[in-house]
Amino acid sequence: MSSEHNKTDVILIGAGVMSATLGTILKELAPDWEIKVFEQLEEPGEESSNEWNNAGTGHSALCELNYTPEESDGSINTKKAIKINEQFQVSKQFWSYLVNRQLLERPQDFIKPLPHMSLVRGEDNVKYLKKRFEALSNNPLFDGMEFSDDPEKLKEWIPLIMQDRTSNEPVAATKIDSGTDVNFGALTRKLFDHLQEQHVEVKYKHSVDDISQNRDGSWELEVRHVQSGRVETHTANFVFIGAGGGSLHLLQKTGIPEGKNIGGFPVSGLFMVCNNPEVVEQHQAKVYGKAAVGAPPMSVPHLDTRFIDNKKSLLFGPFAGFSPKFLKTGSPFDLFSSIKPDNILTMLSAGAKEMKLTKYLIQQVMLSKEKRMEELREFLPNAKSEDWDLVVAGQRVQVIKDTEEGGKGTLQFGTEVVSAEDGSIAALLGASPGASTAVSIMLEIIEKCFPQRLEEWEPKIKEMIPSYGLSLMENPDLIHEIHNSTAQALGLKVPKQSHSNGKNSVLQEA
Repeated sequence: MSSEHNKTDVILIGAGVMSATLGTILKELAPDWEIKVFEQLEEPGEESSNEWNNAGTGHSALCELNYTPEESDGSINTKKAIKINEQFQVSKQFWSYLVNRQLLERPQDFIKPLPHMSLVRGEDNVKYLKKRFEALSNNPLFDGMEFSDDPEKLKEWIPLIMQDRTSNEPVAATKIDSGTDVNFGALTRKLFDHLQEQHVEVKYKHSVDDISQNRDGSWELEVRHVQSGRVETHTANFVFIGAGGGSLHLLQKTGIPEGKNIGGFPVSGLFMVCNNPEVVEQHQAKVYGKAAVGAPPMSVPHLDTRFIDNKKSLLFGPFAGFSPKFLKTGSPFDLFSSIKPDNILTMLSAGAKEMKLTKYLIQQVMLSKEKRMEELREFLPNAKSEDWDLVVAGQRVQVIKDTEEGGKGTLQFGTEVVSAEDGSIAALLGASPGASTAVSIMLEIIEKCFPQRLEEWEPKIKEMIPSYGLSLMENPDLIHEIHNSTAQALGLKVPKQSHSNGKNSVLQEA
């Protein structure tokens, strides 16, 4: 075992979409900074960012019903939906900046226009969807949203789903044509190609085994070459831990107080993939349903058109599952080894609270193919078993922490940034809508970790993201400007500006 010592400005751990995004932003803001990336796999974007390991939805709350819960008084809470939509607009602005500057080529390789739809069955759900439509449709962020409970109109929108549907149960859908399908694997690879052209050193097959802080505030990393076992020591002024499910273990090694009392709950996923091109051709949308009672938010069923390697695919899922691994390529001991004296009570409390969830995940793991087909047939009544194969998706590690609202051991659904008080290190934990909101999350890290640089960097940030520092909700004209400019740069559809005349398209049976 040999050892080397290297000093650099910034180290990014993990070659996923988060590190790719932060590295690209920092190279624009501080081009003279030296950046190194360590990734234990052979290529970038092979875990959560890989196109087969996530839903590929440009999450903008256009169709995801779990972002718009119904309150006890019957009103629809739109706060989370608005926030996520605004964050996705930030991502689109940054990608457009890179395309316009010719730093990213062929945006169609990673983003395509695709209608986003919500589909519900049953009288109560139809009422909920109509209320949701009314709550969102006057908001310029959701321009162009249409609602229909007319079976004939729905046959035009989703012929494959409406085909041979014999039940008299009420059905309704909303549709918005400005949705997107995003290949986050392709985007990650493009960003890393760009970073390497900017002289960023990316070391694949390198695992970070330990992290400790030096007296001068810098961080020392013990990095091992996966194949040879050779160990190097690297020092950096700033470290970002963007290792997906592997981030929690690395955060624990830092010893920072902000990383205490945090646990992780791993959830795996499976998708059904259609192998019949004739069936694939009949569907052109991402159609999200409602999660079953007792199911976690990450298991909302959806039937998705996907473009992977520029080939059209059709996926249904996700079916949740349980594995103690924190990464798809991780160890079966990951969950056990994440239990520490400071988080054991938090983890035990979560275990007691989430017995129903654990039972649900175990039931999902035990499902036969025919049982999965039965769930698919709720969407596609005439789906044939031989047309569908099972694919294992990525691992997600949901954050467990103590909160004022939920008490000890509360399971969090979403993405969380944990950073040291001195701003020298930050880690990203959690799951969806992660990748879609990567640019906003990385800007949050920059604000937290480099406050002394913000005044100097702000003009450049505004050049990259024109809406930076502004509320899009309070600037409808800016929303239209962004929709138009990003659609032009990325080859997307401009939403219909239906809110401007006070009328929205409610397509119903006369």
